[in-house]
Amino acid sequence: MGEPLLSHAVRAAKWARGAASRARLRTEQIDTLPALGARGRSLALLRPVHLSVLGGRTLNLALPCPSSAGGVTGARLLLESRGRSQHLPLEVEPQPDGGVLLTLTTPLRHARLDPADARGLRLHDGIWRLTLVATDHAGRQHRAAVASPTAPIGDGPTLRTSPDPATGVRYRVARTVDGHAVIKVSAPRRQAELTALDLKWDRITVRGRLLAVQPPHDAYAAEAIRRGAGGTPIAIRPRWQGSDFTFDLPLAEMSRHSRGQRMWDIRLTSNTTRIKIGRRLTDVRHPKRVFRTPFRAVALDDGTVLRVHAHLSAAGTLAVSCAPFVTPEDSTR
Repeated sequence: MGEPLLSHAVRAAKWARGAASRARLRTEQIDTLPALGARGRSLALLRPVHLSVLGGRTLNLALPCPSSAGGVTGARLLLESRGRSQHLPLEVEPQPDGGVLLTLTTPLRHARLDPADARGLRLHDGIWRLTLVATDHAGRQHRAAVASPTAPIGDGPTLRTSPDPATGVRYRVARTVDGHAVIKVSAPRRQAELTALDLKWDRITVRGRLLAVQPPHDAYAAEAIRRGAGGTPIAIRPRWQGSDFTFDLPLAEMSRHSRGQRMWDIRLTSNTTRIKIGRRLTDVRHPKRVFRTPFRAVALDDGTVLRVHAHLSAAGTLAVSCAPFVTPEDSTR
């Protein structure tokens, strides 16, 4: 390898190491929370083999058996938040190398938003600290605080956590400044979630549902607002079934008196409240790149044919571009 090429490779390697370090630091800063109230006595930190919330609502935990416990006959996970506590049994799994793993897989449920009969661990909003309580053969209890897992680096196609697809609650694994692992539970903000786009030859139908909005839901109407041009929004009357809504895009009004392409944003409105319709209950980092929809030729009742593209923007909100097809005869008028 020539000297110039070798120097370039060395600089590239240094830049890659620096970028990885900066990405890890940025992730740790985002996921770091203030230290919680001090305990009566400090506990040893036990770093998990695995700790995650998958699919927006499934807690997965694997802990090595603490060396101080010797032979473990039973173990449980203690979750504590602002005077509340929850206990979950851990499975004791001997490993081929002679070690022992303490494991747990359980669905997470929100104490207020999930049905009362839903199976799983029910948590309120807040920050929940994790502690291992292990019992040895002599009946002695050994406690250890669960340490925060190592933050992954990189900017992959998916986020580390995603909201619960049913309720929109976010269960996020985070760390405190003193290195403890916690689960932060956050109820969703008011939002309109896009659930489907029906692309047909004579219409495009939008389907979605409201989250964190008190009834009556039919107090909300929909509207299309032209991007960057101002003007009066086009009113749309949705069909409601509980918190679910459905409506057809008013393509005739959106393309009226237009020979070029127009871009529109679609949202719900009630009095002064405006809620953009979007796709947020997902772990996809770049919705526009992943949730791709085709351009569609749509024929209106008056014979006009439009080229329509209903899609997600880079921010994950619903946008619609439409333009009439121009024939050679039209272009000469």
